[in-house]
This record gives sequence, C-alpha cells and structure tokens, in this order.
Amino acid sequence: MVLENNYFYELEALSPEICQKIIDIGTNQIKLKKELGLDTQAKTFGGSEKSDNKKTPASDLSLDELSKKFNKSKQEILKTSYIRDSEVSWISENWIYDLLYPKILNANKNAGWNFDLTYPEPMQFTVYHPGGFYGWHSDGGSDYFARYKKHIPGVTGYNVNREKENRTFGYVNEEKQIGLVRKLSLTINLNKPGEYEGGNLKFDFGPHSEGERFHECEEIRPQGSIIFFPSFTPHTVTPITKGTRYSLVLWVDGPPFK
Repeated sequence: MVLENNYFYELEALSPEICQKIIDIGTNQIKLKKELGLDTQAKTFGGSEKSDNKKTPASDLSLDELSKKFNKSKQEILKTSYIRDSEVSWISENWIYDLLYPKILNANKNAGWNFDLTYPEPMQFTVYHPGGFYGWHSDGGSDYFARYKKHIPGVTGYNVNREKENRTFGYVNEEKQIGLVRKLSLTINLNKPGEYEGGNLKFDFGPHSEGERFHECEEIRPQGSIIFFPSFTPHTVTPITKGTRYSLVLWVDGPPFK
C-alpha cells in the first residue's frame, strides 16, 4: 500500500500531569498483579517473550539478520531467543479515550490515511527496564485474514489479558470487535526528558519505499508526544541502555482493507 505519510506525530500532546497520572495508574496495576501472584511480563504470539533464562535476547535485529549472524534457521532462532522484554498492564479509563480520540481522528485525516475506524482496543501500559526491548513485529495484518474471531472458552485464548488458557492471538470476547482488524496504532511517550536512553521506536518501511527504509523516531522524545502509524507497519523498540521507559499504546480497529 502506497501512503502519503508513513507516520504522523503530535509533540507534547498530553501534559506532564496527565502523563504522570497514567504512569501512576499503570504502575499500580502492575504492582497489584504481582501481589496477586500474576505474571506481568509482556506476551507475544508464539511465546517468543522473555520466558526463561535459557533463551537469549534478539534485540532489534530481524529474523533474517539473526539467522545470518548465528548461522541458524529462523525456526531455530525463534526457539532459542526472545523478541520481547517488558512489563505491561491494561487500562480502559474513559477519560483517556476522551482525550485521545479527537487526536486519533485528526491524525487519520491530516496524514491522508482516512482509514475506516470503529473500535478502540484496551490501552496497553508498558514498562521497559534497562536491557528491555521489543523486536521486529507488526501489530496486525489489517487484511481479511487478520480478522478477530469469537473466543470459545476452553478452546481459544485471550487477546488482551492473556494470563489464562493458551494465549492464542486473534480471539476476543467483545462482540463489537469480531470481524475487525487493527488498522491504526499509536504510542505515547510518558517520560520526562532524559529519564531513559535507547528505547526508540524504529520503523521498517520496506525494500521498495521511497527514501529511507529504516527510521528511528527520536523526534517524539518530548514528554506527552504521540506517534500514529498504520498497524501493518513493521517496527521495533530498540534496547533501553539507561533508565526506565514508560509508554501507552493503543490500537484502533476497523473493517479489513479491501
């Protein structure tokens, strides 16, 4: 798909006070989960998160790069390395949606995408500690084959909280979400300047893109800045080298692209 803009951003869209309030909500939820004995580690489709000490971090290298570096097949790489190392909690505060949705509509229009958007998912609050990262991935295929399907208890897994069952991605309980796909993603930088190093969002616009193929988004480092991009765009979060990174991620769903 040829896009007028590969991404769109709004600097300092949320105030420092709002950012801190979101951090407090997210970190308190993570603390509560730990007190209840629940796992706070972020999950991935296929189980390639940091699940044991026998695996090694894939960092922000692609599967192709890892395969060449270690002279192993991609299947072997997935078995011996993990692509995600972070903690998460889930937020569904209506006041945050009320703040974000006008900005989502503005970005969708001004970036020239004009995607048909109908359903915002629960928001993911993410904490990256030193060494934490998220390897190359896309948030969704956005086509017919990526549609959400009805969750069947005992058969399919959860899409959101995923502490239970087999964590099969793509099966949901929410009736309004069934048949939709992720179309627009956004990430909010909640940190104050200088609180962490590394941890940049990095895009891969593909081998046939005009101009640069890879772009590391240092321009969204100011606190409260929001970056919007199509959910099918491959991206990574580079390893944290110092400090702790807090972010809020939201995916907005709609009908599959035709």
